[in-house]
Amino acid sequence: MSDTKVFSARKIVTMDPRRPVASHVAVRDGRILAVGDAEEVSAWGDFPLDSRFAEMVLLPGFVEGHAHVLAGAMWRYLYIGYHDRVDPAGITHPGLTDIGQAIEKLRQAEAALTDARTPLIAWGFDPIFLTGERLNRHHLDGVSASRPIAVVHSNFHLLTANTAALSLAQYGPGTQIVGVALEEDGHPHGELREFAAMFPVMRRLGIDFGALARSEDGVRAYGEVARRCGVTTVTDLIADLEDGDVRQLLEITGEASYPVRLVPALNGHAAPAYETAERALALKHLSTDKLRLGAVKLLTDGSIQGFTAQVNWPGYFKGPDHGIWNMPPEQLYDTVDNLNGEDIQLHIHVNGDKAIDMALDALERTLGHHRRPDHRHTLQHCQMAGPAQFRRMQALGVGVNLFANHLYYFGDQHRDITLGPDRAQGIDGCASALAHGVPLAIHSDAPVTPMGPLITAWCAVNRQTASGDILGEAERISVEQALHAVTLGAAHSLKMDGEVGSIEVGKRADFAVLEEDPTACAPEALKDVAVHSTVLGGEVTAP
Repeated sequence: MSDTKVFSARKIVTMDPRRPVASHVAVRDGRILAVGDAEEVSAWGDFPLDSRFAEMVLLPGFVEGHAHVLAGAMWRYLYIGYHDRVDPAGITHPGLTDIGQAIEKLRQAEAALTDARTPLIAWGFDPIFLTGERLNRHHLDGVSASRPIAVVHSNFHLLTANTAALSLAQYGPGTQIVGVALEEDGHPHGELREFAAMFPVMRRLGIDFGALARSEDGVRAYGEVARRCGVTTVTDLIADLEDGDVRQLLEITGEASYPVRLVPALNGHAAPAYETAERALALKHLSTDKLRLGAVKLLTDGSIQGFTAQVNWPGYFKGPDHGIWNMPPEQLYDTVDNLNGEDIQLHIHVNGDKAIDMALDALERTLGHHRRPDHRHTLQHCQMAGPAQFRRMQALGVGVNLFANHLYYFGDQHRDITLGPDRAQGIDGCASALAHGVPLAIHSDAPVTPMGPLITAWCAVNRQTASGDILGEAERISVEQALHAVTLGAAHSLKMDGEVGSIEVGKRADFAVLEEDPTACAPEALKDVAVHSTVLGGEVTAP
């Protein structure tokens, strides 16, 4: 019992309704031994008291249920996004608020490259925030006519390339490939929509998201991104997970100093469904306490702000409908049936309401003859879900992980451009999900938006857009409900709610240490509560 210790705090918010508040927590062998006041905890024995957090507030370590290792790895490329962003080292990169600033930053970066063969790659750009002409190959040709240039949009579903890069993929006049945008004269515009159109350029420029996610530096940086915002369990919600990748992840997460539990989901598009099922089942047996394997990720449609999401009538409010299936309906039906038949948990990307319908149809079909009592299949993003769809989710036992950060980062654009003022009121309908009894998590989808569970919770509570508008007041949820969604709710979506997500006896001793009490501050101040540090398995983490 020599490794038993007791942490004291100004307040411990446990997220356990049986004992919602405490002042002391005892830890043994990386797990929670006791929770209560000093007298209750001391009943187990006289153990060393660690009072370093005596003036802090402890919550369960936050669980980020939808993010990507790219949040740590993309910083090797040039950031030219609209919003200020903080990199893994804590350095702030100011946002660029017009296309001229973005072009100038690209010019400066191009001038600094000494090898003419090196492509220029940037990320984070999103034309929906900018007025005037949409970024195209002519803008990028003005940066360089000879060096290949690619700009990955913030949603990662679109990419804009210059003529040199397009030519490498043999995209030219008259190209007839879904997702390759054309000008009126038949020449490529430069914008490539969704992965089938993007991959030929990415491959030739050496842009490999999978390789970035597999890089040791990227995995380590990702842990630091999570630690900084109080996250102790984090997903990588689409990963190739080849043998070498898994060996490296086992090694890195096996280090005592690695600050998070990592939950990758296997890419369900890389192989036939039966092979994906075999691989997922084999991976599940390799899981450890800090690397959880076995789930599969599927993508249906694209991005609402990229106009590639599949949207039901009446379609997009303003702008073109470029809706694309990353997995066509019949293939989705077969894949879902195969994987559910093997009792493999599915995380299904759906943004538009048409895609939500399709995913629910697929799940309804397979659960009709492969009924799983606790499947935990989860619809990810699910931004346009309405009451009828939430009722179907509840009936099927399907959970939802809503993209609450969109309310702030893209809410104005959904109201004014993509969906219109009426449908935008209901996007990311957290209150509706809870009212219909659907298990709820909320997320950042980092690096699409910054990781920060308290920011994500703030978005769901306040539903305030960047302009200060309140988008759908009826869909607001309470602070307590939002904190549940970034702790126990997210843990439930990962089948880990028996291990993490609350501070209760027997669970992992994972804590977020905050400088203020998020349950006591004004709801509008929730995002400003500072993270002091984290505790993983009873040990205080360090950068």
